[in-house]
Amino acid sequence: MDDREAKRRREIAREMGGDFGRIIGADNADDNNDDEDDEYAEGSGREEDDVPRDAFGKKIGKKKLAKLQAKQEAKAAREAMLAERAEKKKKEEEEEAKRQQEKAVEEERERKENEERKRLAEEKAAKEHEEYLKMKEAFEVEEEGFDEVAEADAENLLNQFVDYCMTQKVVNIDDLASIYKMKVSEVADRIQTLIENGRLNGVVDDRGKFIYITQEEFDAVAKFVNQRGRVSVQDLVSYSNRLISLKPATAEA
Repeated sequence: MDDREAKRRREIAREMGGDFGRIIGADNADDNNDDEDDEYAEGSGREEDDVPRDAFGKKIGKKKLAKLQAKQEAKAAREAMLAERAEKKKKEEEEEAKRQQEKAVEEERERKENEERKRLAEEKAAKEHEEYLKMKEAFEVEEEGFDEVAEADAENLLNQFVDYCMTQKVVNIDDLASIYKMKVSEVADRIQTLIENGRLNGVVDDRGKFIYITQEEFDAVAKFVNQRGRVSVQDLVSYSNRLISLKPATAEA
């Protein structure tokens, strides 16, 4: 074999690939008889360089060539399938990562909302307790300090104070201070606290009297203002005097 022929065979082997040549070498013994009749015959009119050859320079028959092509196509199909699976898996992992991120964001939002609700509830409870303590300290029991009064008793006193204001409708702050043994300023502060807490509805006039106003009376005054639009103070006072009863609840009953 001269150098030119050896070079040509090496070029053919490179073009067909190492795997192609090894397959040919391994299958050569089994396929030799089957392909013998199908090999390209010399002198058939086909150019010598156009005849497919294996890594060893031997001509490849049609059947063997078709078989090799089928293997190459199957390999390409497998590679395409694996690539598709890998792409699908990658997409699923990205979607799962996105879902987990959104879930984490939602959980963090809920956690902050819960913390805020808890904080507001604690602040409200602390404020109510502080106001209760102030109210408790303001009331005094004859011959008995509040240190010796049960918490339930203090609450009862507070309820009595509220009920008294509601049933009397109009009470003098000086009278309340005398009845409950409190300073006038303390009574005024306690009434304001009860109004802010929603336990009492009403106003303190410039004569030092607290006027209890029911929710129905408030609604009636609000309806009057909404219907009239702009209302003078004089008209409002005049109309309120007709809507708001100043008689004690016991007298009305």
